[in-house]
Amino acid sequence: MDADALLPLVAQGDQQAFEKLYGLVSGPVYGMVRRVLRDPAQSEEVVQEVLLELWRTAARFDPARGSALAWILTLAHRRAVDRVRSARAASDREQRVAGRAEVPAFDHVAEEVEGTLEREWVRRCLRRLTDLQRQAVTLAYYDGYTYREVARRLSVPLGTVKTRMRDGLLRLRDCLGAATGGAA
Repeated sequence: MDADALLPLVAQGDQQAFEKLYGLVSGPVYGMVRRVLRDPAQSEEVVQEVLLELWRTAARFDPARGSALAWILTLAHRRAVDRVRSARAASDREQRVAGRAEVPAFDHVAEEVEGTLEREWVRRCLRRLTDLQRQAVTLAYYDGYTYREVARRLSVPLGTVKTRMRDGLLRLRDCLGAATGGAA
């Protein structure tokens, strides 16, 4: 029996006819799919998909439009081309995603949280300084003045500013060291 005689029987659910048709067309279907896909493992998968589709859709075959083998090979070719397109689309998606997924050099969120915590610790420690120490440290470190400029702005001798700065920075170091578990 040829494919044209077997396919109507397969459409009626005849398993023996399907076994015969399977044996008859699996080689040509594999050859068609293999030429398109070039990968033996994928070709075998597609052949199985085509033959399963053949079992389910045999009733759709119209002998007026061509031979059963031509119809089956058309199914196989379409399925193989679909697999190629699907693989290409997946590869394109992966490349687009990889192109967009720039890994930051560091974790921006963690860095921001850590910076916020550090600023809060510094503020707390600054509040523990005397007013004179805090004033000198703020002018020098936050406003960017030199020790001489701080001395002029506060109308005090340079030595006094240096003493306030030294004492204030020591207290800050001790306070920040305690706040960060000794890491400062």
